[in-house]
Amino acid sequence: MNRRPLLAGVLALAMGLTLAGCSSAGEPDLEIVGAYLPQPVSDMAAGFLVVQNKGDAGDRLTSVTSPLSDDVTIHETKNRKMRKVSSFEVPAKGELDLERGGNHIMFMKLKQKPKQGEKVSVELHFEKAGRITVDLPVKETTHNPKKQ
Repeated sequence: MNRRPLLAGVLALAMGLTLAGCSSAGEPDLEIVGAYLPQPVSDMAAGFLVVQNKGDAGDRLTSVTSPLSDDVTIHETKNRKMRKVSSFEVPAKGELDLERGGNHIMFMKLKQKPKQGEKVSVELHFEKAGRITVDLPVKETTHNPKKQ
């Protein structure tokens, strides 16, 4: 009896199980919910969303890109003052909340003004999870789900 094929099969199975175990442990598991962009009234706009991390490892939102603008940044708001930041933490088993009056995505020098009912595509860039594309539905200018 030739044991090489059997041994090769056992080794392949063991390697597959080992790799599967490594890839799922200690990684972020991100989901984007509640995304929207209020209809802009000028050549600037802000985007809001929640990044939920169900994974065992944290991640960082490092940048955002969009066809809507060549100048998209992430801003934090503290003491009613906005400032550009290089990244936001997405904690393990936690979330990053980008909301009105708080941290948000800022679009400057819009190429066009999207209207209510349209969608704006954005690409979120994460340190570990890579790129995630999301469509932000354009809502009325005063839309604020926290106050509904």
